[in-house]
Amino acid sequence: MKFPSSWLKGGSLGEFIACELRLQIINGTIKPGEVLSENRIAAEFGTSRSPVREAMKTLSGEGLITLQRMGAVVNGLQIQDIEELYDVRYLIESFAWQRFAEGDPGQGIAQLNQIIDKMALAAKYLDIVEFAYQDLAFHELIIISAKHLRILHLWNSIRQIVMTVMLITTEEVLSEGEQKIDYVVEKHRKLLNGLELRDPAVIAARVEEYFADSRNTLHRSIKDNR
Repeated sequence: MKFPSSWLKGGSLGEFIACELRLQIINGTIKPGEVLSENRIAAEFGTSRSPVREAMKTLSGEGLITLQRMGAVVNGLQIQDIEELYDVRYLIESFAWQRFAEGDPGQGIAQLNQIIDKMALAAKYLDIVEFAYQDLAFHELIIISAKHLRILHLWNSIRQIVMTVMLITTEEVLSEGEQKIDYVVEKHRKLLNGLELRDPAVIAARVEEYFADSRNTLHRSIKDNR
């Protein structure tokens, strides 16, 4: 699988290179301990070293690589990293769902229903990229709708890695057949139903259940790709 360039929406070449390398690192195509050469990567992408440096700086900031004099050493995404990533996502969304419910979520609920319908349609055609994109849009809408600047900044700091692992887990889900696909779509409907009830206890329970299940799916996907 290659990173879908359509997701960048006019991003720089450096951003695209970072996205492609990030995907290869997380899915295990590029192994931990490998050394990435700026010259080699520039040749592969048919570009100068400048956007490659931009990409390396981004991946270093995410902890996926360590910059050294002779190149960049790949750290990869380890099990502990996965746990921490989902801890942060859970903390962000636990807050965001509750805060969203405290306001007037009517319009947001309609938008979330539309996104779920798009997910179901993408699943019908086994469209991995579209399904993952709508999955991301679903969660991001909740976070943006919480209208909390610091929470949004925290989300943006992990967004690129989350987007990448969603591609990987979506590929796993869509390979497991109709029953599994329906189950994942229904998980999102359960989250939305909890929001419609506007009961803090129900919302908290639904979010916790969602992330416990998603964490297990991600563990299996990462292991299967290594």
